[in-house]
Parts: sequence; structure tokens; C-alpha cells
Amino acid sequence: MTPQRRQQLLAFLESLGFGAADGLIPSDPAAAEVALETLDEALTHSSTGLPRHHDRLEFLGDAVLRLAAAEFLHREHPALGVGDTSGLRAQLVSDRWLSELARSIALEPVLLMGPMAAGDRAGRSTVLAECAEALVGAIYTVGGGPQGGLVAVQRWLAPHWRGSAAELLADPARHNWKSVLQEWSQGQGKGLPLYHCLERSRVHGDPERFECRVEVADLSGEGRGRSRREAEQQAARAALAALALRPAPGC
Repeated sequence: MTPQRRQQLLAFLESLGFGAADGLIPSDPAAAEVALETLDEALTHSSTGLPRHHDRLEFLGDAVLRLAAAEFLHREHPALGVGDTSGLRAQLVSDRWLSELARSIALEPVLLMGPMAAGDRAGRSTVLAECAEALVGAIYTVGGGPQGGLVAVQRWLAPHWRGSAAELLADPARHNWKSVLQEWSQGQGKGLPLYHCLERSRVHGDPERFECRVEVADLSGEGRGRSRREAEQQAARAALAALALRPAPGC
């Protein structure tokens, strides 16, 4: 590892709140080098073709992220039921949330990517989410793994989760419009919403790759997205917006 890369990684860690006094990076030079190599691995995308890249730590980070989020919610929102806690956790570990986290911590400037990934602006959110998850795995590993790694991850992510959880609890339908629409339609005895999706583009990451229309009784909505799921969510969101504009019965 070059001295420039070493300094870049140390500065990045400090921007995350892990300063020299926090003990995340050992004082022993040899151990510190191993820790920085782990961080470098997480921030090296597989598109580089290098033998050590983010995949292994992304796999670990996925499991760590879910456990850390579950403990965070158990500690900070003990009154939530299991169903609501599960739904909220799903939002806090989603690819969408991870890509937003990556942007908020300026992850992209410290990533090493191959030419194709670097030039694929449409697929950038996916790359950012993958490497953010790998970063979780790296901080868990460097922080001590089973002996303290989870504490390090939670210390870093808790402020981000706190803000996101507050927004989601204030607006339960946020990013979960399909479930809300289904609950409404079934509650009204109108059956299940029907989604009709078409693939309009074959470009990975195209924000309008899929187009979707949802219909339930006399209500409908249309939406587009990078994936079928995203397009369905946007269609459900449009249908709920149309429903909100309807006059109340008897008016």
C-alpha cells in the first residue's frame, strides 16, 4: 500500500468518527497495516480485477448490518411491535439506504473501481451500496470481530439510523407504498392490487428501465424505476396520492 493510500484511508476513518484515540487502528505498526489493508479491501470494487476486493467483506457486512440494526431498534425503540420492528429494520439495511449512506459519508472518492464500473453512472448506486456494506464488514473486523466489532459498527451507524428511523416512523408509508395500498384495498374489500410491468430499457441502472401500472377497483397509478420492485412502489405511491385527492364520502 502506498503512503498516499494509507493517509487517504486514515483521513476517511477520521471523517467517520474514528480518530487516532479511538483505538480502531492499532498502535502497533504491523497490526495497523493489516487493519488498513482490510479497509482497503472493502473499498476495492471487484471490477478492478484485483485478487483482493470487496466481495468477501460485503458478505460479512450483510450479516453484521442486520444484527447491528436489530440491536439498535431493540435499544432505541423498545415499544415497537415485532412486525413494525422488522419492517423498519428492512428499510435501515436496504440497498437504497446503503447507497444514501455512502453518499452522505463521501464514500465514492475513496473507492477503487475498474474502468467499466467507474464509467457506469447509472449503476453507481449499486456499487456504492455494495461497498458500503463491505465497509461495515471491514469496521466489524478491524474493531475486533466478535470481541468489540459490533460496538464499533453501532457507534458509527447509530446517528445515521437515528435520523432515518425518525423520518420513517413519522411517515410509515415512506418507501413502503405497496404494503399501504394493499392494506387499504383489502380493508375496503376491493381485493389485491394488480401490477402490470414492462421493461422499457435493457440498460442496468436506468432510472426508468421498468414501467408499471397498478389497478385496484377504480383506482390506478403509474410509476417507473430501476427495477420492477421500484417501479411497483412508485405506481403504488401514485395510486395512494390519487386516493388522497378524492373527496371523502358524503362530500
